[in-house]
Amino acid sequence: MKENRKSGMTFIVKMITNIMIGFMIVFGGYIVLFGHITPGGGFPGGVMIALAYILVTLAYGRNIVERKVSGITASVVDDLGALTFWFIGIIGLCVGGEFLYNFLGKGKPFHIFSAGTIILNNIAITLKVGMSLYAIFLALAILGRVVTDKNERKDEQ
Repeated sequence: MKENRKSGMTFIVKMITNIMIGFMIVFGGYIVLFGHITPGGGFPGGVMIALAYILVTLAYGRNIVERKVSGITASVVDDLGALTFWFIGIIGLCVGGEFLYNFLGKGKPFHIFSAGTIILNNIAITLKVGMSLYAIFLALAILGRVVTDKNERKDEQ
């Protein structure tokens, strides 16, 4: 990542972040894709991916990360996850008469496509949870800065 050396944390924290970020995103993706076979799924995978973005934000500073994923982008991806989940449910309602009906059928046990629409639901939930948590983190970081700035101004007077 290109960075401003003065923004963010120390060089060591940035190097550890560069090493860990790939592992966190790959492990989060693994949790999402194999959540119907092993413990996991959309929620824990989304949390892991959100934590990867939060780690980069803490290490490099908010301005660097917001160039890639701004609060508006996080909100759009969050909404896209919710709409995807809703759309899968509506398709099931139209095809099978029940919300979230498995319209893809069943595959071979213990294979990645063995659970029908669950894997699609996991991906939709990952988008929703991951970007929601990241957007909440950004909002709290901005709110914290606003509150801190106001308190510092009061102390100066």
